[in-house]
Amino acid sequence: MSDLDAAIEQLVTANRIVAHENVCDSYGHVSIRHPDNANRYLLAYSKSPSIVEAEDIVTFELDGTPVDLGDRTPYSERAIHGAIYEQRPDVNSVVHNHSYQVVPFTVSSIQLQPIIHVAARIGDPPPTWDIKDKFGDETIMLVTTMEQGRDMCKTLGDGKIVLMRGHGATIAGYSLEDAVMTSIMLQVNAQIQLDAIGLGGTVEYLSRGEIDARRGAENEQSGFTRAWEHFSRRAGR
Repeated sequence: MSDLDAAIEQLVTANRIVAHENVCDSYGHVSIRHPDNANRYLLAYSKSPSIVEAEDIVTFELDGTPVDLGDRTPYSERAIHGAIYEQRPDVNSVVHNHSYQVVPFTVSSIQLQPIIHVAARIGDPPPTWDIKDKFGDETIMLVTTMEQGRDMCKTLGDGKIVLMRGHGATIAGYSLEDAVMTSIMLQVNAQIQLDAIGLGGTVEYLSRGEIDARRGAENEQSGFTRAWEHFSRRAGR
């Protein structure tokens, strides 16, 4: 199997995982940087993640131009992916989702921050990007242009996560596994944080030392093989 074929198979599995774990609804999407050309990326055409197959994967230039789309319709928000790959050479996979547990933190003054050890990878409270700050309040709140995608990237900075006001979140990963696992842990952490806040009283979050101890590609991706096998099996792959 070529590197490209292997990447496509893994991308199909990633789509199934984020769908099964309810991280992505019908409109979320997952991409991976092209293994043979860093100036391209792989992303399904406009299709729900739960039913993506290998033949649905399309190659795109960083500006969102499809290489082999045919008569299929691309995701309107592919600029999210292209803009991140363009500005972040360290990123090899991107997940965009509308996690219902995460969205409340995009519209609240309460910050989403690591509360459980497996979510230390979230790092600092992720910043929130509001499309209306630069593009006004007459957009449809979707990132449909490279200008919008690049502006969102400014808020992402060199982090892994950017929340999107009233919309969802985008996760940038060192690898496909990293992006998928971070997306899952972000949602798990958000739910636990909501539950803890609901109990009343004081909530204790992870300390700076506890977060820093798990930072870096090597630490953050430790144990991924076991986790990937688990989530792949759960998703029927």
